[in-house]
Amino acid sequence: MQAVVTSPIGGEFLTDCMMKSLQSKGIIFRPIYSFKRKEIQPGIFQTIDLDFPNTTESYKLYSQRVIAGDIKECVCRAPDTPYDESSYAHIPMTPYELPDGQTIEIGADRFKVPDVLFNPSLALTIPGMESFADSAPSVRGLPQMVIESINKCDVDIRRELFSSILLSGGTASMQQLKERLEKDLIEESPQAARVKVLASGNITERRFSVWIGGSILASLGSFQQMWFSKAEYEEHGASYIQRKCP
Repeated sequence: MQAVVTSPIGGEFLTDCMMKSLQSKGIIFRPIYSFKRKEIQPGIFQTIDLDFPNTTESYKLYSQRVIAGDIKECVCRAPDTPYDESSYAHIPMTPYELPDGQTIEIGADRFKVPDVLFNPSLALTIPGMESFADSAPSVRGLPQMVIESINKCDVDIRRELFSSILLSGGTASMQQLKERLEKDLIEESPQAARVKVLASGNITERRFSVWIGGSILASLGSFQQMWFSKAEYEEHGASYIQRKCP
């Protein structure tokens, strides 16, 4: 628990960055429940609006985030070096088909959004993300957070931790994220550290690696020795897990 480091910037934050940026360019995210597509001729579809007046704004936002999140995971690529607006001004566009059949073109955003993980203040240049202004100065980039977390651990195990950094989750699917994180960590870590960032080559496994690891642990015969009851938790607190799972 002592080595846990948190940040307001995560997968959902990057999803919002992507959605806000594209919306500022006039792109409309139509929730999948709000329409249906009907084939009127072979290969030709008509989009028909559906009316769900009792749908809450929170569910609408969730549905839009699902679309923006898929865009993020499918087309985003972490830049090799810190993002610079002028360097990506004429980057080739990448097409993406929205659920309603609309094809959009995504340019610099596919590099800019991932770099927010490394340079949080970059989010302030995205229209609609102004609410982040108060938090931005104190938020660290991903490499700095990794190093801070490792430095909170015992000196004896830091070398091993630097060589076994695991990337997981949907956002870890972004292209070149593993390589960029490893590069930045090598530049900022002690010279004696052998930095190695690990990530499954299978995108599905990478997304669910935390769950997969938990399921493997739960299947071990020794797992029962690691359990502790609600009463034990209330008596000893979260730190009790360090005694049960040394």
